[in-house]
Amino acid sequence: MTPIHDAVLEDRLRRHVERLAGEIGERNVFRPQALHAAEAYIHDVWSRQGYEVLAQEYSAASVRSANLEIRVPGQEGEKIILIGAHYDTVNPSPGADDNASGVAVLLELGRLLRNVRPKCTLRLVAFVNEEPPFFFTKKQGSRVYALAARCRGDPIVLMLSLEMLDYYRDSPGSQQHPPLFRWFYPDRANFIALVSNFRSRREMRRLATAFRAVSRFPLEQVATFSWIPGVAWSDHLSFLREGYRAMMLTDTAFFRNPHYHAATDIPETLDYRRMAIVAEGLAAALERLS
Repeated sequence: MTPIHDAVLEDRLRRHVERLAGEIGERNVFRPQALHAAEAYIHDVWSRQGYEVLAQEYSAASVRSANLEIRVPGQEGEKIILIGAHYDTVNPSPGADDNASGVAVLLELGRLLRNVRPKCTLRLVAFVNEEPPFFFTKKQGSRVYALAARCRGDPIVLMLSLEMLDYYRDSPGSQQHPPLFRWFYPDRANFIALVSNFRSRREMRRLATAFRAVSRFPLEQVATFSWIPGVAWSDHLSFLREGYRAMMLTDTAFFRNPHYHAATDIPETLDYRRMAIVAEGLAAALERLS
């Protein structure tokens, strides 16, 4: 089982969020200096961890944009597990939960998995331009990446999108759900959720089993229709559209977080102790799965 969270990891996660959402703040093509500052920060963190950072550059709204990637090579075969999180934000939000929390965990996965020798290759990717007006268009960073991956024939067996991972409440009624889901899932916002479409449910169950084997942190899972609000609202959709198995790990966003897409989505609203527990559990689960 995963031990009680590491205080050093908690501090690192906090510092990532404070840098991205506190110091840099709103970051998108309408504030290119901030977007590029976030890109530079991610590049620097991974470089200091000892990785070669690959950049996939393209132009969106006449602004240079870049997906950033590192790789943990597999020992055998060519299969790939890809974990991604978007680092841009919607106007006017500084995006602490959405999605500095996902990026912070992604950055620390690089550290936690640095000396792992998985059988299949792990790719960690920081995506740009997930938020409107690029979501569901060919200028969305993950869409650019997924299209290129499909053209190359990349054997991605699982794509996991980290989308808002650190807003928690223990009070009854703090968790909302789509219609009918409230009969099957908790009403306290103290869990993390794996969400997939029906086609990816086998991979979702495998990851959920691996996570529960190494962590006691509450995890819920659902495989359902992509048209249900929120189910496909992240970068995993880009990979689903290219025929890959893909899913999202999330705190359920607007179903619990009142600061969703708002100027009040600031670092002080997050729970870094629980964030560290989730990061530890996810790293151990990915090592077990791969």
